Amino acid sequence: MRKLITMLTLMLGVFALSATAFAHGGPGDNDGRGDHDGHKKGHKHGHKHGHFFKRTFTVTTTDGGSCGADWATDVVKRTYVVKKNRDGSYTLTRFDRGQFTTLAGVSPGACDTTGDHGHTIRAGIQGRLIGFIRGTVTGGTFDKNATCTGPECGFRDVFLKTFFGPTAQYSCDTNSSDCKFNFIYGARDQGLLHWQDKGTGAGTMLNEEFNGDIADA
Repeated sequence: MRKLITMLTLMLGVFALSATAFAHGGPGDNDGRGDHDGHKKGHKHGHKHGHFFKRTFTVTTTDGGSCGADWATDVVKRTYVVKKNRDGSYTLTRFDRGQFTTLAGVSPGACDTTGDHGHTIRAGIQGRLIGFIRGTVTGGTFDKNATCTGPECGFRDVFLKTFFGPTAQYSCDTNSSDCKFNFIYGARDQGLLHWQDKGTGAGTMLNEEFNGDIADA
């Protein structure tokens, strides 16, 4: 449990530091939408970091594990951060922070043979999650003034099409080494291990690592 708390604390620190680093550069305008949780919109001009843009959505989605089966339902505050690069591409980072509720079946780590994992999980266990995925957007045209109001706006394909257009490509959706992600899950007071899903690359270049598990058998 001490290890779990330490790892979650570290991830909270990483989340805060990453958001601060991307946000370096000056105030934006509040977009006034309730599901944006008071975050700012618009771009920021900050030294050599280029344009800065942020949107936050509330998202409900299922979560898959190493077996490919859904093991939890997540309800998260999902924040997209866009930063323009010198070559005209954009770095797109998605931060997730919220709660998961387990679904009965195989545990998230059950099919991974490289570590010490569990096998099954019962339904209804609640815990916390935090993490990010970061890649590069090329093609399309970024429109910071685009609007998207439904809950589906928090999903990556909808966000890309809305703010970058239908021709945009995200490196985390292709065969690319240009992708990085790290998600940590914990169920305090449940007697369960933590679960971490992290890695680099995407498609045929994916290098993924699973640590721990959320399991009761």
